Amino acid sequence: MDLDWARLTQRERDAAYNNMSAVADAEALIAARNADSEAFRAAHPGHLDLAYGASPREAWDLYPGGDPSAPTLVFIHGGYWQRNRREDFACMAEGALAMGWNAALCGYSLAPEARLTRIVWQIHAALDWLSAHGAEHGLGGPVVLTGWSAGGHLAALGAEHPVVTAAICISGIYDLGPIRDTYLNAALKLTDEEILELSPMRRPVVQKPIGIAYGGRELPELCRQSRVFHALRAEAQAPGPLWPVPGADHFRVLEALRRPDGALLRLAAELLR
Repeated sequence: MDLDWARLTQRERDAAYNNMSAVADAEALIAARNADSEAFRAAHPGHLDLAYGASPREAWDLYPGGDPSAPTLVFIHGGYWQRNRREDFACMAEGALAMGWNAALCGYSLAPEARLTRIVWQIHAALDWLSAHGAEHGLGGPVVLTGWSAGGHLAALGAEHPVVTAAICISGIYDLGPIRDTYLNAALKLTDEEILELSPMRRPVVQKPIGIAYGGRELPELCRQSRVFHALRAEAQAPGPLWPVPGADHFRVLEALRRPDGALLRLAAELLR
């Protein structure tokens, strides 16, 4: 059931977007993912820390699969624009490499050091770099842009970039308005202009295949944002399915992209057909 946002207390609004509190074993899941990513990154050292900009976080980790013409799965990490690193999600490349694709993860600056406007700009600058230099590293095929949580928001905006052929937005935020009413805004300090310009729901509809995915056991607000964003796209006859992942919470939903047989990895392939 969708929440009556206007009637919620501040505590209820904060809880509506607090994924860490909603998943009891979130810390253990994060620790396991980070450990797996550290091992994966150590085993694939050839194309790491490739700068697309001047700041330390403006860098790519690329994982060529051996076929330069194969599609590239690009992954943007989440953390409500203020936590996490690309290095901690390296294991998300496993499934793409296993099915003969290439993979790439880009970093970006975090709030409050950077405003959300700059973070979105960095994603587009990263995609500029990939378009210009990806082939030099064995990544010359079509780009499927994916992102999770805050990365889902950034993927929805990044789908506007001409290098992107298709996208999958996972458990994303597509209207920033409610975020300003929560604890998350202490770091973001969203303005009216940012909410208007950087909310995918408030921008022109991207007429590319975009899958909108979320876990079946996600917080109601995350589910609602995904459903409304997909409905808006469907009304504009933009291609791409709404894809609830059965039984998955906010963290376990990533397994559907990481595993070689994962539903979201299969969806990535279908979006290119």
